[in-house]
Amino acid sequence: MSNIDPTPGYPPYDQPPTGGHSADRQAAARRTALVVCTVADVAAGLLCLWIVLYLLDANQANAFVEFVHGAANGLSGWAQDIFTMDTEGLRVVLNHGLPAVVYLLIGHGIAARINRA
Repeated sequence: MSNIDPTPGYPPYDQPPTGGHSADRQAAARRTALVVCTVADVAAGLLCLWIVLYLLDANQANAFVEFVHGAANGLSGWAQDIFTMDTEGLRVVLNHGLPAVVYLLIGHGIAARINRA
């Protein structure tokens, strides 16, 4: 099997695909938007995971719980103590939930803007 040519109708491997630069830019924009969405989703997911672990009274000496707690505190550092409720659980939900919503809104908004460009 020495035939390494692509399927008929496709450009050879050593030449860029035809279709112009706008198709390449659109593909790059879609990939960039996907990366932005993924980063925002992971950040919001870590924050929500910490909220769930806290509300379920997870063992905070566990390495995984420590990791999630540290990541959540790093991601929500700018929003710490915005809400000072007497109920600790409600305080954690609000102080970590607000950044999660902000990351989702901003991340997906930026991704939508990139896709329109």
